[in-house]
Amino acid sequence: MMSKEISGINDTTTLSNGVEMPRLGLGVWQAEPKDAVNAVSSAIQMGYPMIDTAKAYGNEQQVGEGIKQGLAAAGKKRDDLFVTTKLANSDQGYESTLTNFDASLKRLGLDYVDLYLIHWPVAGKWAETWRAFEKIYQDGKARAIGVCNFSEQTMKSLIALSDITPMVDQVEFHPWLQQPSLKKYLADTGIQQEAWSPLGGTGGSLMKEPVIQTIAKKHGKSAAQVLIRWDLQNGLVTIPKSVHPEYIKQNADVYDFSLDDDDMKQLAAMEQSKRTSYWLTSFDWYFGDEK
Repeated sequence: MMSKEISGINDTTTLSNGVEMPRLGLGVWQAEPKDAVNAVSSAIQMGYPMIDTAKAYGNEQQVGEGIKQGLAAAGKKRDDLFVTTKLANSDQGYESTLTNFDASLKRLGLDYVDLYLIHWPVAGKWAETWRAFEKIYQDGKARAIGVCNFSEQTMKSLIALSDITPMVDQVEFHPWLQQPSLKKYLADTGIQQEAWSPLGGTGGSLMKEPVIQTIAKKHGKSAAQVLIRWDLQNGLVTIPKSVHPEYIKQNADVYDFSLDDDDMKQLAAMEQSKRTSYWLTSFDWYFGDEK
């Protein structure tokens, strides 16, 4: 896993299998189906090289239509775009994974995805699910495979049982939740860390923090731009979500400034181990390190 110098929207990181993964993409979590088509199409036309969705988001079909429209309008080919989707928790298990992967491809209108992820480590299921992921990868239907929301311990357990090490771990990451031990482990293991909810989730309370507002004013940028740039300078892949074309454009305008050492230290000092997706706590019984 190797990230190159930060220079523009087409920057990539090299995954452990040699695949080039864009550093910046559009996330569509909580994007209503009616909004997803235009958001995805607009992002592609603005130069976004990556789109991230999931079956659980309920918008794969609309994302697929947005991809079709966006590529046509931009005069680009399928190979110019990196597409990620994820397996829903209720679909885990070996045969179920294979069946539901094909269903995702059909909804997206694609012959392959660039990255397929296990959405959560469902206790009692994730090991056999990963075996199916290895088959999908070996069959060439996904250029890379990985996981979401795996802790260091769960990742170690998975690697011990696997023939193929996950290439990506997509986790919640922002100044309030930095998980430094996990970040170091992933870097040391050659697994690319990807940030979901990089802007701190819904409500915008993180972006209202005085530290972030001060840094944004200093650079003449928005709070969102500061957070996205922070992800990039931390070596992460990041997928900020918006369905508004003006914000989609603004979120990609992060290559004409740099956060200095003092900025980076101030943002790092905001760590609180605070999740912004509070609903996750009600699922603690469901996810775990069991096979």
